[in-house]
Amino acid sequence: MPRKAHLLLIDDDPNTLATLARAFRLAGHEATVCDNASRAVELVRGERFDLILSDVVMPGKSGMELLEDLNKAGVQTPIVLISGQANIEMAVKATRLGALDFLEKPLSTDKLLLTVENALKLSRLEDENRELRHRLGKHELVGSGPAMEKLMAQIERVGASETRVCILGETGTGKELVARAIHGKSPRSENAFITLNCAAVPAELIESELFGHEKGSFTGAAGRHLGKFEQAAGGTLFLDEIGDMPLSMQAKLLRVLEEGEVERVGGDKPIKVNVRVIVATHRNLEDLSKKNEFRPDLFHRIYVFPLFLPPLRERSEDFPDLVTHFARQVAAQNGWKEKPFSAEAIAALRKYSWPGNVRELRNIVERLVLLAAEDTVSAEEVRTALPGGEAPSARGNTETGQGSLVERTEAFEREVLLGEIRRHNFHMTNVARTLGLERSHLYKKCQQLGIDLQSLRKPE
Repeated sequence: MPRKAHLLLIDDDPNTLATLARAFRLAGHEATVCDNASRAVELVRGERFDLILSDVVMPGKSGMELLEDLNKAGVQTPIVLISGQANIEMAVKATRLGALDFLEKPLSTDKLLLTVENALKLSRLEDENRELRHRLGKHELVGSGPAMEKLMAQIERVGASETRVCILGETGTGKELVARAIHGKSPRSENAFITLNCAAVPAELIESELFGHEKGSFTGAAGRHLGKFEQAAGGTLFLDEIGDMPLSMQAKLLRVLEEGEVERVGGDKPIKVNVRVIVATHRNLEDLSKKNEFRPDLFHRIYVFPLFLPPLRERSEDFPDLVTHFARQVAAQNGWKEKPFSAEAIAALRKYSWPGNVRELRNIVERLVLLAAEDTVSAEEVRTALPGGEAPSARGNTETGQGSLVERTEAFEREVLLGEIRRHNFHMTNVARTLGLERSHLYKKCQQLGIDLQSLRKPE
């Protein structure tokens, strides 16, 4: 599926600008025109472009000076220079300054379109390299147990289709990784995979994040912004925590899914978008829709192929593979020596309830690889590293069954709270929301259970 590009065209000749803009728009691209280099710098600061094409000889600042200014500003957008007075020295200088190409006038439309196509391919390769570097040390879909085998078979089947997928599972089970795997198995795999966490964006900004906005459409809108739908053109948009999307926004999302077009905030025309939407949530959307806390019509639009991710506590057979994978990953990422886990250590890990699931397991493995005293991680070190530690507690022990009912209940509550606090990196508002508590009640509960937040924050 061809990707639509957003181009910035810079030339002091209005006829050249009009001709180029028309040619690119006919080819399905979006073109912004500008007649001087100083104005171009302002545009680049306020908007995102896939390619910049600039004349070299212009009144005031030249194309070469523009190229130098953009380099100093750290702009990564590919730049092509155009000149009717080209020579070898000029072309060599432009290339040394970082120009992607140097074209001579008169311009061939076919040559220009080929240049854009090559620039987009290069940009995609750079994005893929950045993504690979970003994913180094992150979670992977690992495991060979029955639950993972079933999940991988479902990903294989649904990936090749355009079916809408709703990924369900507890926080930390790897919902984004499953969405990426589906994208990787689809015909859209060579195009963008864009993500948005609906719970992490303020309600007043989510429309702009999804659909984009025009310059001046609201206070702070210094330039045009392409929303997630346009960024994902031809590819996949992953909406995480869809259950937390405001109801008013759900109606607008439904319209986009039905009509296949978006309208930027402050815009006056619809823009066609060809995007596969995958959603995920840890909440029960069906129950929410029955309570009118989630639009039933949107629920039926997105809940076509539900994928259920098992929590880590139900994947006991995958622990050896997961622990080995994470230990190697952490060692490679940090240049550390690999440290295997003893069978007893893995058995100790299995006993924990893992409220943070696979994400929490990786964090614990990284801590153990860093702190292990010997070449092999021991069961004792595992028990010490787990939330609550292994030290005897007057509050009872839920694993061994020691203590009264009240003591065991408190021990369990303490374990859950510690797990959520660490998983949310001490963001107490998110912890309270996850556990369904008022923030003030959460602090009181921590005090009752003897959880000292200040000492927990200190580095180990």
